[in-house]
Amino acid sequence: MNTVSNTVMDVEYEQPQPDAVPVGGVCATKATKHAWARVPVEPGPIERTALKDKIRRLLKERKAVMVSHYYVHPDLQDLAEETGGIVSDSLEMARFGRDHPATTLLVSGVRFMGETSKILSPEKRVLMPDLDATCSLDLGCPIDEFSAFCDAHPDRTVVVYANTSAAVKARSDWLVTSSCAVDIVRALKDRGHKILWAPDRHLGAYVQRETGADMVMWGGSCIVHDEFKAFELAALKKEHPKAKVLVHPESPADVVALADAVGSTSGILKAAHEMDAKEFIVATDKGMMHKLRTLNPGKVFLEAPTAGNSATCKSCAHCPWMAMNGLADVARVLETGANEVHVDPALGLRARLPIDRMLAFTSALKGGRDAGSLVPLIGAA
Repeated sequence: MNTVSNTVMDVEYEQPQPDAVPVGGVCATKATKHAWARVPVEPGPIERTALKDKIRRLLKERKAVMVSHYYVHPDLQDLAEETGGIVSDSLEMARFGRDHPATTLLVSGVRFMGETSKILSPEKRVLMPDLDATCSLDLGCPIDEFSAFCDAHPDRTVVVYANTSAAVKARSDWLVTSSCAVDIVRALKDRGHKILWAPDRHLGAYVQRETGADMVMWGGSCIVHDEFKAFELAALKKEHPKAKVLVHPESPADVVALADAVGSTSGILKAAHEMDAKEFIVATDKGMMHKLRTLNPGKVFLEAPTAGNSATCKSCAHCPWMAMNGLADVARVLETGANEVHVDPALGLRARLPIDRMLAFTSALKGGRDAGSLVPLIGAA
């Protein structure tokens, strides 16, 4: 089988400077950094079928379960569900893997997702199709620089987004996802906490607008969501006046302002299912389109624009690192045990504390209990 990856692309991302004075609450001085991503060769029809059959067989033989993010290739999403795994956001991937009896987890996503799975399941083997698949938010928040930023604001409760390394999680007091960030920060604010937020400035600004919390922010961004453009989105809305606009809160504020619904990946799926509309414009990674169209066969989904008169397209609404996950590499790591994720046990124990706080909070919220009462009991470390 042809497993050669012959396309390598340069990817720009921003890294805030830790000694920058926050302007309007955000660490404003940034450096432009460069990373790379490779795209697997798309297999032909015969090879594709053979690889899928091999993966199904190996998952059974290895007592493994496959968990895939909404942004990876549709084949990997479908395979996960067909074989008893799950397609979900990063936290639910890790939680599902923790609770599943499988001894091996195959995580199709990016590096921090594999790390989070390992943190919650330290006794299990965690494999990834490509360990070089990363994230601009993770890359743009290196632990040494971020620790210096935290040290400059010792009176603040450190709240970090899931899209961060194990080391950054270990430096935090609370972990959040886009679906629970507003609830957790509001509960902290109501109990007098001032917040240090990282790494996504757009999600942080959205949370701040929704909660009124006192926040200083690391100034990172997702290279996909940062590219959505309000000017072109408004123009597309005029072309499709009946369409509802669904926006992920990692997008810029002027894009969020045009939304009919703002939400995480699960929130966008829920809105698409429940809203009384037949047409939607979606501002998130276009990997989501597969699940949106599968679950809503009678509805039309259009990609929000990332380019046009006011911009050039860098990511074209698809994470280049999510695109590194391919069928051939899934089969290879299941067969050989390559690309195992390792997290230092001591670091993993410390990183698990903010994750467990979040899980306890969201569990209480889902169960109708007073989740906010958990803040003084399991608050800042």
